[in-house]
Amino acid sequence: MTTTTRDRVLTIIVEHTGITEIQDNDTFADDLNCDSLDMLELGMAIEDEFGLSIPDGDLDTLRTVGRAVEYVEGRLS
Repeated sequence: MTTTTRDRVLTIIVEHTGITEIQDNDTFADDLNCDSLDMLELGMAIEDEFGLSIPDGDLDTLRTVGRAVEYVEGRLS
């Protein structure tokens, strides 16, 4: 079974939020109750998982789960 980028990002989000039912249109702030510290931790976990560096300004634009997945996919291609 191949693990997709989306699967890997969702795994990180589940590990950090404890929420297992996550949709692409879920917002980090409203639906997943993530504050700015949570977002920094998620950003660092994604950086570690994918070997990326996410500038703080970019992190601020990742408002939904789907946008975070798209961002990582774009950085990997």
